[in-house]
Amino acid sequence: MRIEETFSVARPPKVVFDYVIQAGNLADWQTSKTFVEQITEGPPRLGTRLRERTKVPGRKEWEQIVEFVEFERPRRFAVHIVEGPTPIDGRWTFEPDGEGTRVRFEAWGELGGAMKLLLPVVKRLIARDFAKYHRNLRRNVEAL
Repeated sequence: MRIEETFSVARPPKVVFDYVIQAGNLADWQTSKTFVEQITEGPPRLGTRLRERTKVPGRKEWEQIVEFVEFERPRRFAVHIVEGPTPIDGRWTFEPDGEGTRVRFEAWGELGGAMKLLLPVVKRLIARDFAKYHRNLRRNVEAL
């Protein structure tokens, strides 16, 4: 499965990047997150790990550990799920776009079991949720 989305935010790449990588901001724009904490000490960087709890309609809450496996401030970062039931990894890129930023998000992974059988529906639901998250992100960052 692969999902891609591109959208613009009316703030410079550094501001958008710095907002997105902060564990304390994640639940404010990814509304399916019920708990997020950075478990690696120090500022976010390559190798930083986060513990996340996620709850989406129709599923029980689950926990996962994600790690920054790419980190090039303020241009891009990628996360890999180290532990957890949903093997969907993601990459964010941030490019100057006039006075703002063009943000590109990619998510990919292999789904198993019933989710694999329902792939077209699952993919559409995930894409819808990510679009909502990106609207929230745009609203929150532009209000800074």
